[in-house]
Amino acid sequence: MNRIELTGKNAVVTGGARGIGYAITRRLLDSGASCCIWDINEETAAAAADRLGDTGACSFRTVDLTRADQVDAAAESTRADMGSIDILVNNAGVAGAAKRLWEYDPEHWHWVVEVDLFGVYHCCRSVVPMMLEQGWGRIVSIASIAGKEGNPNASHYSAAKAGVIGLTKALGKELATSGILVNCVTPAVIETDMLKELTQQHIDYMRAKIPMDRFGKTEEVAALVAWLSSPDCSFSTGGVFDISGGRATY
Repeated sequence: MNRIELTGKNAVVTGGARGIGYAITRRLLDSGASCCIWDINEETAAAAADRLGDTGACSFRTVDLTRADQVDAAAESTRADMGSIDILVNNAGVAGAAKRLWEYDPEHWHWVVEVDLFGVYHCCRSVVPMMLEQGWGRIVSIASIAGKEGNPNASHYSAAKAGVIGLTKALGKELATSGILVNCVTPAVIETDMLKELTQQHIDYMRAKIPMDRFGKTEEVAALVAWLSSPDCSFSTGGVFDISGGRATY
């Protein structure tokens, strides 16, 4: 593994207790950053932070990202403990049930968008002013190939991730001269526990679209995120970085 230098940087990783978020946290720690996991599940977050403590300085906060007040409180306490928030990785998300649009209960559709899109908004809203004060920052959001192409039977998830892409482009332009870079990545299917929420038919459909004929690995996404979080990434903002095994080439 090639080392990306993040010594002295402090990172927040939402949903960092498992899956892609856990791999990202571990990769940032390996690169020298200190990390704080924000997760809604206190027990899972505490266990993850404890395991990752052997790699580097890792703490956690219990946060419901759909609650602006909780996100604000987490940002303030995290900065107080770490000294700064230099890197924000918006990873937390839910897939939701697989149904056709008109078959969803409005509450379920709304919940997926609240977590996957409004959660990103709440975190950026809280952390950007802190980054502006220090004149440096990196924000990386985990979108999805579904946000580019739209996956059938996942209209809520597709719409939310398309929103994350649009948010990234807008915020990147707003902050372009500030020293804060804002980018997102658009994975195809990655091997995580989120697959357990989907039907086999839906999983087979998504794999059939990947020319490399395999799902991605969490470590592959983490490597890309680590670079986007680093000073080496210096002339990319508002960007959408594909990591889809060849599914998307635009």
